[in-house]
Amino acid sequence: MSSSLTKGLRRSTSRSSAKRSSGKTAKRAVKPKPATKPKAKRAAAAKSVSRKTAPKSRPAKKAAAKRPTKAKKVVQKATAKKTPARKVAPSRVKKTQKVAAVRAVRPTPRPVVPAPPPPPRQPTQDESAALVAFERAHKEFVRGRFAESRNQFRILLDKFSQVSEVAARARTYLAISESRLRTESMLPKDADSLYDRGVIELNRGEYVAAQEMFERALKREPEAAHIHYGLAATRARLGSIDLALESLQRALDLQPNLRLRAQHDHDLNPLRNDPDFDRLIFSNPA
Repeated sequence: MSSSLTKGLRRSTSRSSAKRSSGKTAKRAVKPKPATKPKAKRAAAAKSVSRKTAPKSRPAKKAAAKRPTKAKKVVQKATAKKTPARKVAPSRVKKTQKVAAVRAVRPTPRPVVPAPPPPPRQPTQDESAALVAFERAHKEFVRGRFAESRNQFRILLDKFSQVSEVAARARTYLAISESRLRTESMLPKDADSLYDRGVIELNRGEYVAAQEMFERALKREPEAAHIHYGLAATRARLGSIDLALESLQRALDLQPNLRLRAQHDHDLNPLRNDPDFDRLIFSNPA
């Protein structure tokens, strides 16, 4: 009996051990062995691993970028040496404050008064005599006595030629007097011819020459109404209103029928705004 039990136990234990061994082998057979990956797959896997680990390495790169390089450090040191921070000493600040206080207290400068001009130079005896002779000759020139003014200017130049300023003016008036005398010799002598010449100059617009012709004609015939009327028209054109009204008054006194001519004469237009003109033209003669 014991031998049979032992045999049965041995068989059962062998069977159970066989079953265990067979189960282990079965489980091992079920698990697939890891296949060897090719090189391309290994490279792709390495890239994926590097991409996954990339975010962890970015902060390190940023820190490295923030760190200044050696060249930047050298530049920063050079600029720091070139522009050092200036420290103002307290003594200097006090000096500037004192200067500012002195400037504030300093009075405003007084205006500079210019020196008075030197007194005018007194003329010498020859200069005074030359001036007197020049004034005498100039009066004759203004009056139209060109022959007399010519003679006096010649005498002045003979006596006071060393007085340069007076002599230069005397030569100018002497030349004008001589030219006037030459034109007088060429002009007509009678009053009517001078009047006709004055009318021609008035129509041409040469009012100064026309006035001179009418004045010369009146010297030859002072009671000619038509000459006074022509002189009034010429003076009105020149703008001498008072003298023109005087000449017109004289012409109307000598010949009252000239009022009709004066009412429509264009040469007398500058006089029409004057009340004396209306009184002369439109009043009834006494």
